Amino acid sequence: MTLEHWFDQALTTEAYIEDMEKHRENLQKVYDEFQIPDDENFFRRLENRKLRVIAITEDWCGDAMMNIPILLHLAEKSHTEVRMLLRDSNLELMDQYLTNGKSRSIPIFIFIDEEGEEVAHWGPRAETVQQAVDQLMSGLPEKASPEYDAAFKEAIRTLTSRFKSDETFWQATYESIKEKIEQKL
Repeated sequence: MTLEHWFDQALTTEAYIEDMEKHRENLQKVYDEFQIPDDENFFRRLENRKLRVIAITEDWCGDAMMNIPILLHLAEKSHTEVRMLLRDSNLELMDQYLTNGKSRSIPIFIFIDEEGEEVAHWGPRAETVQQAVDQLMSGLPEKASPEYDAAFKEAIRTLTSRFKSDETFWQATYESIKEKIEQKL
């Protein structure tokens, strides 16, 4: 199936957000509080390319909860249409964008042109955010340890808290997305 077909069958942003059950309030908080930089030159160049975005996501994903609002601000500034595809019911597409060739990490943002051809893709995390996640996860006990589950759940709570409040994460994510797109403009 072509990216154009994936885009056409994807959910509108509004439908995706309306159907959210787990992270809708957190996504809205990030959206409301994120201040997109004044990058008018970049926004106009992006707008002139007339790109669209397929966002592979899931409501339960903390990374998506943080990254989607940043993408939406960028899309609004550049008049770029965004559509959402749920990862778990679209593995055929997801498996074309595996992280490190093996992981179905999300979100993945696929930027396509007017002909439905991929121009760039980004995700699932900005490098500085990945470093923070790696540092936190490196302190977990071994998976076989009886303490692992509780420690992992606490790490996820910590990450979710940072994802919904850490403006340095938000700015790093914006800059990472911008950098990826600018390479193709």
